[in-house]
Amino acid sequence: MLKILLFSVALGLSSMAVAAPDALETALSLPVAGDLVGAQDVVRFAWVENAAGVRNIWVADKGKPARKLTAYTQDDGVELYELAFSRDGTKLAYVHGGDAEFPDGKIPNAALATATPEQQLYVTTLDGSAPVLIGQGHAPVFAPTSDAVAFTRKNELWLWRTGGKAERIASLTGTIDRLQWSPDGSKLLFVEDRQDHSFIGLMDVNGTSLAYLGPDLGHSVEPIFSPDGTRIAFISYVDPPAAAAPDGGPYWSLRLADVSSRAVRTLWSAPAGTGGQFAATRSQNLFWGAGDTLVFPWERTGWLHPYAIDATKGGVPRDLTPGVFEVDSFLLTPDRRNLVYAANAIDLERRHVWQVALAGGAPRALSKGGGTETYPTFGGDTLVATATDVTRPAYPAVIDKNLVPLGDVPQATGFVTPETVLLKAEDGGEVHAQLFRPKGPGPHPALIFVHGGPRRQMLPGFHPSSYYSNSYILNQHFAAEGYTVLSVNYRSGTGYGLAFREAPGIARGGATEYRDVLAAGRWLAARSDVDPKRIGIWGGSWGGYLTALALARNSDLFAVGVDFHGVHTMLRNIENNVSPDAQAAARQLQWQSSPMGAIGTWRSPVLLIHGDDDHNVDFTQSLLLARELAARRIPHEELVFPNERHGFLRYADWLQSYRAADDFLAKTLKPPYK
Repeated sequence: MLKILLFSVALGLSSMAVAAPDALETALSLPVAGDLVGAQDVVRFAWVENAAGVRNIWVADKGKPARKLTAYTQDDGVELYELAFSRDGTKLAYVHGGDAEFPDGKIPNAALATATPEQQLYVTTLDGSAPVLIGQGHAPVFAPTSDAVAFTRKNELWLWRTGGKAERIASLTGTIDRLQWSPDGSKLLFVEDRQDHSFIGLMDVNGTSLAYLGPDLGHSVEPIFSPDGTRIAFISYVDPPAAAAPDGGPYWSLRLADVSSRAVRTLWSAPAGTGGQFAATRSQNLFWGAGDTLVFPWERTGWLHPYAIDATKGGVPRDLTPGVFEVDSFLLTPDRRNLVYAANAIDLERRHVWQVALAGGAPRALSKGGGTETYPTFGGDTLVATATDVTRPAYPAVIDKNLVPLGDVPQATGFVTPETVLLKAEDGGEVHAQLFRPKGPGPHPALIFVHGGPRRQMLPGFHPSSYYSNSYILNQHFAAEGYTVLSVNYRSGTGYGLAFREAPGIARGGATEYRDVLAAGRWLAARSDVDPKRIGIWGGSWGGYLTALALARNSDLFAVGVDFHGVHTMLRNIENNVSPDAQAAARQLQWQSSPMGAIGTWRSPVLLIHGDDDHNVDFTQSLLLARELAARRIPHEELVFPNERHGFLRYADWLQSYRAADDFLAKTLKPPYK
């Protein structure tokens, strides 16, 4: 049984109404929680809260009100991330500064400070004393004894001991990931990423011995110690080559290493066919359970599920969560006997938390309702997850028969409840979407929203991701202004199985996902409550790409668009394992899949928004498109944020960009309540 505890947070925030003056600003300032972590041996949780761009760490203890640990006050674009407790929960390490997505890269300076902020690693004892700056770096992990922290700085390994100074113990060739201590505290285990391949590294803490376990011509990832520290399991995979047959392979396997001898053997290899390529969740993907059981993800049925296999004998893996749904994240209970996972079982549009015994049996739901709960996390024996719903952005909540938030959670009022709809594309493909209905009889102007990724799934409520939490707010804002809004989960996204995610001809192979976007636009145009001459489209990243593609191919349907940091030419180099003729044909298909490939029929106005320090979609993608639009006298406006990243780091930049999008769309679509 899981112990269910109550917590409280004195946030001092009241409900916020969307219909109030400056409604967009008010909604975007709602606090959003992320980076939830728990201590191993005690009931203690910590998370980062971002409220109007001001980021702070909160801590919740057993039987006490949660408290704000840090005291930052500015929307400065400086991130807080990679929180890590000591095993006994007496210390917390965290990173202030740098980019959480690219922690070893160039440090951002979105607030245009005259001196670039540093990436600083702190340790605090949670007793009210000032945190200790232990060095520059990230990825902190405490020793089992809680008196030392190992961390990384670019391609270096560092070690800090309580009361001392951090020391560099190794310089490596690649960047370091999945850093962890051996159970006895004598060794460090990690992934060393060398871009086109990666190794599993094992090193003595004193830095005198380094070994790579089973190095091969591929990627070795997800290392994990056995509970007694004598063995290491990891996953080895290769990416299928260009033009590979769908039933090729095998492309991945589970490997076991003996810590003493460094000998490595293959425990199990994925057979060819469905699930023959490695697919991972967004969290840890390999666990060592009780009864010498390894748990790992596999798509053998066409749906991503955790499987169990005997770590000594191997054999045929067992699907622990059979059914037609995807598992989003999973972990083991503290006794390692049960699997806890978040999945869209029962309802593909929402995620809830479930539990099942590793030994077998029927799963049972630990949460339910109209919202989403994901990223389950233990603090001691208490389970907490990140929860959202129609009116509340991400917040931590204890998993009980009813969700118990870790304190008061402010919520928006005046939001409509999105309706889930299912459409058909011309080729018969199913299109999942959420409909935001405006008030009044219409006919209304309408908007298509296309998410980025494309490996994403939008939900009928706030999204756990802060980027898509903001997108949801803007869609609600549009609905309040009188737009009919349709948020489209197009093929190549997640949540609907392998066949949907890897649909034929997607992306550079033909842009078949655009068929879903076009079907959504035509579905809106056919509605009696929508004005077919006033349909627009907006999106960011891959959604920016699809926005630009829609305007280039179908300005007859899409009257206007807003393109956030989109991809506009899909051209990239082709692998040299295919002939020159095949490479040329592939490049031509890439061009035809690009907005640039159809720019000759682009007529509708567009607003381009981009930060020039974008490390996900290069700023040159928007530079290129703006030049071509100007040359063809296609109406366009631009909004550029110097030093800003892909997912804007400053609240002020989100607010300015959303207001600009709102005003730009209104000039063409003329919503009734703007």
